[in-house]
This record gives sequence, structure tokens and C-alpha cells, in this order.
Amino acid sequence: MVVSLSRRGEVEPFHAMDILAEANRLKAKGVPVVSMAVGQPSDPAPAGVRQAATNALKMGRIGYTDALGLSGLRQAIAQHYADHYGHAVSPGRIAVTTGSSAAFNLAFLAMFDPGDCVAIAAPGYPAYRNIMAALGIEIVEIELHGDAYLHAEHLKAAHREKKLKGVLFASPANPTGAIIPADELSALVTTAQELGIAVISDEIYHRLAYAAPDTTALAYGQDVTVINSFSKYYCMTGWRIGWMVLPEALVRPVERIAQSLYISPPELSQIAAIEAFKATGELEAVKARYAWNRELLMTRLPEIGFALAAPMDGAFYAFCDVTRHTNDSMAFARKMLAEAHVAATPGRDFDPLQGHRTMRFSYAGSHDEMVEAMMRLERWLK
Repeated sequence: MVVSLSRRGEVEPFHAMDILAEANRLKAKGVPVVSMAVGQPSDPAPAGVRQAATNALKMGRIGYTDALGLSGLRQAIAQHYADHYGHAVSPGRIAVTTGSSAAFNLAFLAMFDPGDCVAIAAPGYPAYRNIMAALGIEIVEIELHGDAYLHAEHLKAAHREKKLKGVLFASPANPTGAIIPADELSALVTTAQELGIAVISDEIYHRLAYAAPDTTALAYGQDVTVINSFSKYYCMTGWRIGWMVLPEALVRPVERIAQSLYISPPELSQIAAIEAFKATGELEAVKARYAWNRELLMTRLPEIGFALAAPMDGAFYAFCDVTRHTNDSMAFARKMLAEAHVAATPGRDFDPLQGHRTMRFSYAGSHDEMVEAMMRLERWLK
């Protein structure tokens, strides 16, 4: 047998998933692992979402939809922008996707050609880098060097070095939880537009901010592409359902690519997701637990030698400097899992240059799990 392997298949592994796989192997052997490795809510989807899916299954027919998604869901998403942000968005600019992962694929394919330079922040979500590398896009990683978030001056400096075709940022960010203040976000989008740089705003952690209201990049430019998902705030990771808000000129190109890559997002998940916007009370109770966990980790992690490397303003992550204990966070994460039975993600995922110094802890689990994890780490480190 002859197997042909492309260089595209040589992207960096997603180390959080490798740690999760090892944690699951230990759990299968009966080891009581506390997992803080992946950004997955421990709560199920809201009751109304699950009931809508149950009703749809009883009806029996689940099939293809339009590539851009069900009209009812696109209208519900548009209404969400009016209700939550006070911002009018036409349903015609919305594309429903198979999770935010598919949205990134579609955005990169529709907006950039191989060899184009696209800027991202370091530390940042590794799938940005890995997907673009697989597509032959040149990634320009902007090291934040202690700054909490990407801002306009970073972008100007990067553009002088490499003529950028696009920039992608997240607020709240993964792995740091940092939020770009509204005035800085406005300046960042305006600067990008003045320099002819296309903007993609990852807003999948919106509604998970603890100290400031959500601000969508759409408020500062009609040509911005926004990506969001039902996975995080709405507790629907495995349902694989997300969305994009697109400039008018990108709607048809994205639709054409989606028709061939995905045919359509899963209809069952689309039907159920309409109900997610009606579950705010239930979901705010989940968020309140995240806030409780956040307060715990903000105190306990520094006490046991994990200094916070970024403000925990949003999402459900603590990003820590671990150099008090190690200069190899990858090996440290494996040892911590094997001996303390606590799983966390090494910083290599988020920053190839400085990631050996950092780790990310997810606090999306139960409060009892977070308390137990801190106790285990304190005993282990002593």
C-alpha cells in the first residue's frame, strides 16, 4: 500500500485534546481525574433545547437544510443581536455553521489565498494557526509581551513588517480570558480598515464576561466578519452548531464553499438551537457558578505558585505563569496528570515561543471539582 502524505498534515497537534485523551484513559481505569484541560461546560444543554430535539426526533425526518441554515434559526440569531447588543443585523448576512470550527474554515477559504499573511495574537487559540497552516496561509503571530490584548499599535507594527491581508482576534480571549475594552476594539477595527486589513472577530465567549458588557466588533464596521457558537455560554459543545455574521459580499462565496464542504449544518442541532435564546435564566445560573469558580482560582492559584499571566475578565480560563515550578509546561502537565490527577493544558498550544512558561486551567466544571483540584495541586507541589 502506498500512502501519500501532504505537508498540510504536519500541523502541530492540539495538545489540549491529547491531554484530554490521556485523562480519559486514566478515568477508564478508575482514576478520579479532575479535568481542567478543555473549554467545555460541564452542564448539559438547556432543558428547552433538549426538549426541542426530542420533539424533532419524534417527528422522524431529519435531513439537509439550506447550506446557510434554517431560516428560523437565522432570524433568531438576528433577533439576539438586537436584544443583546442593540445592533441590527439582517438574517441574510448570517450563516449557520457546523460549530465555530467550520466557520473558521469557511472564513479562511472565502477571504484568503495561499501565501496571504494573516495576523493572530500569541498567546491565542491553536486551531487558528493550525487551520491556516493547513490551508497554506502565512500566519503572523503578534507576541503580546505582557499586554492583555491585541491593540491597534500591535497591528500597525505587524503590518509594517508584513503586509497583512487579515487579522483575527478574540474577546474574551482563549486562553487568557482577557477582554478588549470598547474604545480599544473600536481603534483596532478602524485601524485595520484604514490599512486595508480584513477583520475576523471571534466572539464565541460572549455572554461570559464578568466585569464589562459584551461589545461586538460589528458595532465598528459593516465589513467585519464575526464568528460565534452555541458551544460555550449555551452549553452545546457536542451539538456542533455555530454561526457567522458576514459582510454582504462574502455571503454567497461562503454559501458556495459550504455547499461542497458540509452540505448543511445538522438540522437537529439547528432546530434545538432556536430554543437556546429562550434559556437565559438557566444559563445565567451556570455562569454564576463560573464566577464562583473564578473567584476561587484567582485566590488559590497564586497561593500555590501559579501566578496569573493575564486578567480573568471573561470566558472560563485562568492563564498562569508556571516558571516558579518548571520551564517545560508540556512535561509538567503530563507529570501533574499522572501524579496529582489534575489535567490542564500546556501553554505550547497557545504560544509556540513562550508557551513552555505557561499553562491554562479551565474552570468550567463544578465548584467541588475546582476545590478538589486546588487541594490536590497544593499537596502535590509540597
